[in-house]
Amino acid sequence: MERALTNYIRALRTAGAAVSPSEAIDAARTLALIGYAERQTLKDSLSVVLAKTAEEKDLHDRLFDLYFSRATPSNEIPPTHGDDGGEPESDRSSDKDAGEGGDQADALLDLANSNDANRMAVAMERAGAAAGVDQIRFASQGAFFARRMLEALGVEALEQRLMDRLRTRTPEAQAKAQELMDARSAVTREARKFVDRRFEVFGRAATETFMNDAVANRAIDKLSLRDMERMKAVVAKMAKRLAVRHSRRRKVRNRGHLDIRRTLRANAGYDGVPFEVVFKRKHRDRPKIVAICDVSGSVAAYVRFLLMFLYALSETVADLGAFAFAHELRDVSGPLKHLTFEAAMDYIIQEVGSGGTDYGQALIDLREHSWDQIDRRTTVLILGDGRSNHTDPRLDIFAEVADRAKRVVWLCPEPPGRWGSGDSEILRYRPFCTRLSHCATALDLEQALDEILLAYD
Repeated sequence: MERALTNYIRALRTAGAAVSPSEAIDAARTLALIGYAERQTLKDSLSVVLAKTAEEKDLHDRLFDLYFSRATPSNEIPPTHGDDGGEPESDRSSDKDAGEGGDQADALLDLANSNDANRMAVAMERAGAAAGVDQIRFASQGAFFARRMLEALGVEALEQRLMDRLRTRTPEAQAKAQELMDARSAVTREARKFVDRRFEVFGRAATETFMNDAVANRAIDKLSLRDMERMKAVVAKMAKRLAVRHSRRRKVRNRGHLDIRRTLRANAGYDGVPFEVVFKRKHRDRPKIVAICDVSGSVAAYVRFLLMFLYALSETVADLGAFAFAHELRDVSGPLKHLTFEAAMDYIIQEVGSGGTDYGQALIDLREHSWDQIDRRTTVLILGDGRSNHTDPRLDIFAEVADRAKRVVWLCPEPPGRWGSGDSEILRYRPFCTRLSHCATALDLEQALDEILLAYD
């Protein structure tokens, strides 16, 4: 019984529910009080103990019904030939010397012919445990685990008997062979159904995690349309993870060190007993990011995911400015706030992405129209390849940006081996950057934003 609960908690964790060890202990205590007799009561009680959010409660309800369920066998096997529904006497006598194999074949044939749902379910659960079905991770493993279950049930002995019958060219032997094939098919179907349910419990979330990790580590310019849809969910999860991580860091670090002098003064009315504890607090800037994005054709795909990241972090980074340029720099914060993200990106690419790329002109526009947005607590985040079509890169303005800002972080989609080649000016900008790094995947974007937010914790 404890193993069933432990495996269920593992299924919840695999699916993304944050079940802590203390909550697992509470669930064991709940089970000891309630037991398995009242299904709905157990489901509601575990929901209270193990699920903390609406999403986790929905997840619990779905997995509970899948995990603590027994499907009714989907196929009824006609009774065997003979008056008592068992094997004909001639067939039994031929297997008297088969030993354990004959016993396994008889047991499996009897199971298939029993039409007893509970008996079939118990047999499948035992075979599933012996085959390690709960370790399934991918749907393609279904046939493998189903076969292992059948072997645990003794299907090899039944198959050997089937081959013996097929070699005998009598009507009785052929009828018996058909009965054995029907029994094997029925048990196989039940095994596959059991494996499919276990995949939904233990494997579906693991498969999704694997696919998400694969997409997050794939170069953004190599993503297909199907990958793009998945990436939206991946970016949302990454942004949520960053928001939780940095809000927790600030909450812990904001306690500071004990201020003894102010604590004694605050508790003078209590004869010095420290009822009110005062901590020294170090002022920390709230995150402020100004993103400057090159939306020319070679970089546009990366910009989409960077802006998606930043606006998913809107609660963590309340002070956020977004600019886009190819030739001229434009403030695109308005479209991103008032339009759907896809509509805003289409607008940005169409309205801003035309013309030859000119980093120098973009810096001039920044100084003339939006210079006041950069101050001592601003992180200037630049996403671009630094290719400026041999125009003046205006290093003087970029140096001023570095002096005014808290940090300057440049993310370049091109690999370092191409930096400085052709019309690339990125190596000339590098001395003024706090960080210059290659950014090719969504995981690279997450790491860069993590470092930026860490500077404010």
